[in-house]
Amino acid sequence: MKCPKCQSVESKVVESRDVASGESIRRRRECESCSTRFTTYERVERPSLIVVKKDGTREVFNREKVLCGIERASEKTSISAPEREDMLARIERKLYDLGKPEVRAGEIGELVMDELASADEVAYVRFASVYRHFTSIESFEKGLDALKARRAQ
Repeated sequence: MKCPKCQSVESKVVESRDVASGESIRRRRECESCSTRFTTYERVERPSLIVVKKDGTREVFNREKVLCGIERASEKTSISAPEREDMLARIERKLYDLGKPEVRAGEIGELVMDELASADEVAYVRFASVYRHFTSIESFEKGLDALKARRAQ
């Protein structure tokens, strides 16, 4: 693993812990050349999952793209980086547990919304406003009403 600061390949593991119920391992490393600390994640490589987009095009599932959406929605909230990784691991596990080689992009969006709704309402609303393409105050209010109904359950 190359150091992000000096590019040295010599590093030592300072701390390791399971993330997302054993789906991956988070490792804190320290570069032996410049003493910079950085984090890496190790996970089992799974077979490719194909995402069918709204327009019918297909692309290989990109976990970083999903993580980026979660990160954007959860900026300046109480959701930590390890919690975001846990969310992503649960979403991935659910997708692979479907046992299908292809999954609709909408299914991924719904899983992200479920995770965010459970973790932080502000992050949920941020993600939903982009994912649901709210075009008016009324459509935004409907999204909030759905969140309130979920919270009441």
